[in-house]
Amino acid sequence: MLQRFPFLAFLALLLTAFTAPAHAERIKDMGQFQGLRANQLTGYGLVVGLAGTGDDSLDYSTLGMKGAVSRFGLTLPQGVNPSLKNAAAVLVTAELPPFAKPGQRLDITVSAIGKAKSLRGGTLVLAPLYGADGQIYAMAQGNLVIGGLGVDAADGSKLTVNVPSSGRIANGATIERAVDTGFAQGDQLTFNLHQFDATNAQRVTDAINRAVGPGNAVMIDGASIAIRAYGSGDDRMRLMSRIENLDVVRADPPAKVIVNARTGTVVINGAVRVGTAAVTQGKLTVSIKESPTVVQPAPFSRGTTAIEQSSAIEIDQPYRPVMMMNSTASLSELVDAINRIGVPPGDLVAILEALSQAGALTAELVII
Repeated sequence: MLQRFPFLAFLALLLTAFTAPAHAERIKDMGQFQGLRANQLTGYGLVVGLAGTGDDSLDYSTLGMKGAVSRFGLTLPQGVNPSLKNAAAVLVTAELPPFAKPGQRLDITVSAIGKAKSLRGGTLVLAPLYGADGQIYAMAQGNLVIGGLGVDAADGSKLTVNVPSSGRIANGATIERAVDTGFAQGDQLTFNLHQFDATNAQRVTDAINRAVGPGNAVMIDGASIAIRAYGSGDDRMRLMSRIENLDVVRADPPAKVIVNARTGTVVINGAVRVGTAAVTQGKLTVSIKESPTVVQPAPFSRGTTAIEQSSAIEIDQPYRPVMMMNSTASLSELVDAINRIGVPPGDLVAILEALSQAGALTAELVII
């Protein structure tokens, strides 16, 4: 029971969280305005200044080094491929936030693409960052900060802490091009909920209409609301700020039981109900103990030493009482029943699946 207690205590904690009374949430926490999204940037670069932990035979590093030195008018002889254990080919990634302007800075992540053991102490050479449209939106350069450590010994033993082949550069990229969001165009704004829910869409629409006037917000579907917006960018931003801070009572989520088949984690929300059902859980344990015995032949006989097998089989099947679940049992009653049975997470998943097959579980069973 000591091993099961943390899991059952966790279920009790979930009970407290899911059965708490509904409270108002800001609209900005329920979704976002369409078009105001981040854009991913990617680039190829070269990290130099490594202490012998870079790529020693990667052609990408060689080509990158030739391209880097050619910027300064230096041309390597034809057919000469320098040994680049102090350099590494890397991919550079960043996220361009909405309304980012040229001259502002971005944090970037640098990751080795070859056999570089560590990027510690390295410096990223000037590298362009491209958007999905193939245009350059930022330029990256700077000294890496590595949170990992890798050490190799002469006898082949290794010690690795975290991931030394990846690091970050704070404010390592400068924005060169802005993304046109189309924010000031058109006569309406579209607000998209994070999750489809017709009730939440209706409540958000009603809250906006109460705040800015009837008919200004219309549901497009269960996840999107169209809002009338006129005037300049200043007028639109003031309208967005007003809408984002409106309070809405979120609707109860649909009843779901989420099961992670890889880890055995089970999450049950407060809308789950259980119908009338009888549940029992049994566990059969078979133990086989082998005790081989060495048998010696009689003195001066022609016999040979042999091993005589001796096996003992034991069967243990503890008594498990049948548990009766009342109709429309709540989450608290379900957790109490689980505590009485004392089942581990793996058996709990089997019980929930059986209840769903029997039609006694009023919830969607999701296996991830």
